[in-house]
Amino acid sequence: MMVDWNLARRLADQVAGSPPAVALPGDLAARCDDAATRVAAYTKLTPASPLPPPEAVDRHLWLELNLAGLQATLDPVLERALPSAGPAAGPIRAAAGAVIAAEVGGLSGYLGRRVLGQYELQLLDPDYPPRLLFVAPNLAEAASSLDADLDELLSWVAFHEVTHAVQFAGVGWLRPHVAGMLTELLDALEVKVDLKAVLSLPSLDDLRAFAEGVREGGLVNVVAGPERRAIVERIQSVMALVEGHAEHVMDAVGEGVLPNLPALRSAMNRRRADRSPLVRLLERLIGLDMKLAQYDTGKAFCDAVVADGGIDRLNVAWSDPSLLPSAAELKDPAQWLGRTRVPALTDG
Repeated sequence: MMVDWNLARRLADQVAGSPPAVALPGDLAARCDDAATRVAAYTKLTPASPLPPPEAVDRHLWLELNLAGLQATLDPVLERALPSAGPAAGPIRAAAGAVIAAEVGGLSGYLGRRVLGQYELQLLDPDYPPRLLFVAPNLAEAASSLDADLDELLSWVAFHEVTHAVQFAGVGWLRPHVAGMLTELLDALEVKVDLKAVLSLPSLDDLRAFAEGVREGGLVNVVAGPERRAIVERIQSVMALVEGHAEHVMDAVGEGVLPNLPALRSAMNRRRADRSPLVRLLERLIGLDMKLAQYDTGKAFCDAVVADGGIDRLNVAWSDPSLLPSAAELKDPAQWLGRTRVPALTDG
C-alpha cells in the first residue's frame, strides 16, 4: 500500500471538524419514500431494485465511506507508480504516499464540511451496496446560514439524492457504463516516478506549461494528459447529465410541495457561488469547479429538452449510451434534439 490512509483519515477528520450531533426533523425514511414516489412518477423511471434506506450521518462517517471508496480506486493505480525505481523505491514510495495522503485527507476534509447529501456508490465494485446519506450537521448549518427552514431544505435535498438512486436503479446500463469509462481511464493512466526528475528542480518552462494546463483544464486534465482527455470529457458529460437531471427533478417535484422553493433555489445558488478566492483556486486545482459547472450546464440542458418535448423527450437520453449528450450538445440542446429526433415523440 503506497498511500498512508490512516494519515489521510486523521487529517480529513481534523479539517472537517466534529460539530455537535444534530437530529434531523421528521421521519427520514418516510420522507425519502415519499420523495421516491414523486420522483419515479415525474421521471417515469422505474427502479429495478429497492432503493437504499436513508441514513443520517455525521462528518466522520461520511469521510470514512468516501475515503474507503477513494482507497479502492486509487491504490491499484498508484501501485503501478514505481515498477522500476530500483533501490530507491522504498523511500520514494514512503515520501509520495505521505504527500498524497496529506492532499487527499485535506481535500476530503474540506468537502466533508460542505456536502449535504450523497447517493454513495462505488462504481468499480458492483457488489458494494449503494447508500443514501444525509450529513446532519451540514444540513443544519446550511439551513442556518441560508436562513432556510431545515424541514424544507431536507426535503429538497432528499429529492436530489433520491433522484440519483432512481437513476441508477432505473437505468440498468448506467452504472456499468460509467464504471467502464472510469476503468478505461484508470487503465490508461501511466503513473511513473522518474527518479532523475524527482531529484531535480523543474525549469521555468516546466512551471509555465503546468500553470497553463491547470488554467485551461484544471489539474484533472493535466494529470490525465492530452491523449486521455477524451475519456475525461465523456465521463464529465455523463455526470453533467446525471447531476443536471437531479437538479431539474428536485425543482420540478418540489414545485407545489415546498412553499419556499424559489427562495431555496436562490439561496443554494448563492451558497455554491459564495466562496473565497482561495477556495475558488482550490476547487479549480482539484477539478471541483467542473462538478459545480455540471449542475448548471446539465440542468440548463434538461430544462431546455423538457420545455421542448416534455419528460419523455428527455428520457430518450436514458434509453441507450449512444444517445447520451456530448459535451458540445450539453451546451447546445438543439443539437442533441436534432440528432436524437424520434418521430413517435416529435410528430404529432
